[in-house]
Amino acid sequence: MTKNEEVKNGVIFDRGDLNEAFAKYFVGNSYLNHLVTDPEVNVGVGVVTFEPGTRNNWHIHHDGYQILLVTGGEGWYQEDGKPAQKLTAGDVIVTHDGVKHWHGATSNSWFSHIAITAGTPEWLEPVSDKVYNKLEG
Repeated sequence: MTKNEEVKNGVIFDRGDLNEAFAKYFVGNSYLNHLVTDPEVNVGVGVVTFEPGTRNNWHIHHDGYQILLVTGGEGWYQEDGKPAQKLTAGDVIVTHDGVKHWHGATSNSWFSHIAITAGTPEWLEPVSDKVYNKLEG
C-alpha cells in the first residue's frame, strides 16, 4: 500500500515536472517545481517531490547550505556517519556547508519538501539499496 498519495499532486505548491535535469543524481523518479529563479537572488528555492522509494545521491553543498521544509509524506534524511532521521510534514532540516548527506522518500510513501539551497552541490555516489532497505525495518 502506498501512503500519502495526495502528495503526488502537490500539497501546497504544484509538484512540478519530472526532474529530468537531475535524474542522474537520483534513484527513482522525482519532480521539481522551481519557486524562485531570480538571478539576482543567490539561493534556489524549489519543491522536490519523491515517488515512494526515491532518494537522491549522497551530496555536499560547498560554499553554502541547504534548508529542507517538509511539506508532505514520509521521508528520510541522513548525514554521513549519523543515523537516518525519519521526516514528516512540518519537519525542518538545516544542512551546513560541507556536510555529506542525502534525503528521499520512504519505500511506501510519497514525500515532498521545499529546498532552499545556496552554494555549489557536489554529487556523489548513490545510496545503495542495501543501505536504504535497512531503514525500512
